[in-house]
Amino acid sequence: QVQVVESGGGLVQAGGSLRLSCRASGSTFTIRSMGWYRQVPGKQRDLVAIIGSGGSINYGDSVQGRFTISRDNAKNTVYLQMNSLKPEDTAVYYCKVISGRGALYENWGQGTQVTVSS
Repeated sequence: QVQVVESGGGLVQAGGSLRLSCRASGSTFTIRSMGWYRQVPGKQRDLVAIIGSGGSINYGDSVQGRFTISRDNAKNTVYLQMNSLKPEDTAVYYCKVISGRGALYENWGQGTQVTVSS
């Protein structure tokens, strides 16, 4: 079992930057991919960025070129550097860690609020 805790959300003005962190604990030797999703009330949770165990990366279309995901395997931590923030980036950001050897499991954090003011 893997536990996931996010940190780093907050309030920022448009054009500013924030860095989110997500640390995994527990059975970390089974971790596969680590990623970030975001959700606004009444809408589905959307992919922001994901990084695989081998370093492959995918970004959501709306954040390409502005956000950067990185991963420190020694610390079992994934980061999301968010630059050039826009009001439409306002959401609760969730970290998801995929773990498992045979069967795969989704492990979600509690979410961290990011608010971008215009």
